[in-house]
Amino acid sequence: MLTRRHFVITSAAMFSAPISSPVWAQDGEAEQAAVKPTVKTKRRPVSNRSKWNAYDAQVTPANYDPFTSNPWGLHPRFLPKLVEANPGLKPGDIHVDAVARYLYHIRADGTAMRYGVAIGRGNLYESGTYTIRRKAKWPTWTPTKDMIARNPNTYGPVADGVDGGPRNPLGSRAFYLFEGNRDTYLRIHGSPSPRSVGGRASSGCVRMVMAHIIGLYDQVETGVTAHLYPAESVTARS
Repeated sequence: MLTRRHFVITSAAMFSAPISSPVWAQDGEAEQAAVKPTVKTKRRPVSNRSKWNAYDAQVTPANYDPFTSNPWGLHPRFLPKLVEANPGLKPGDIHVDAVARYLYHIRADGTAMRYGVAIGRGNLYESGTYTIRRKAKWPTWTPTKDMIARNPNTYGPVADGVDGGPRNPLGSRAFYLFEGNRDTYLRIHGSPSPRSVGGRASSGCVRMVMAHIIGLYDQVETGVTAHLYPAESVTARS
């Protein structure tokens, strides 16, 4: 059971998702090679760096103010807010309150930036302590085998992956969560479905509004710890 000292306190709440050339058989006989079928390889998804700035502009509202802009129709409590952090929390770390649907990024001055999030559906959300070993702008995405098995109609057609861009399920930015050297395939990421924030919507990842995670991205260093608290362990005040 988590205790109050694990959480950031605010006045509103507390908290304690290569294109290869055809390979032809080569045996030195041109006429035999000509009739050999091609061996196709899977196309790897790509992210076009030259489009990143345009993508950022596409998902960021005009005259954007992170604390007030809300074209997504979110409950106001899910907009970014600077709050006071409990003493003793390590600057740079991330804490996710799965009950209140908040992510907190701890700052060196004793404050934290708080963001609204969505978490995984049902038992797909995995609480735990993870290390952010990689982060990416406009990442590519490939569904896992488990995702395809659970929902083949949705994920089967994109089994080879999705290019980076505004329609990619990982959205504008992603933090990759590891246990030791093992990629858990859990992510904290932007989402093309911002209205899911506040709910349970993903296949296990922590979702954020794309404009919000763009602002957070440069503040988070690789190597920091992400604490994902259980969804049943905290009572939040609205």
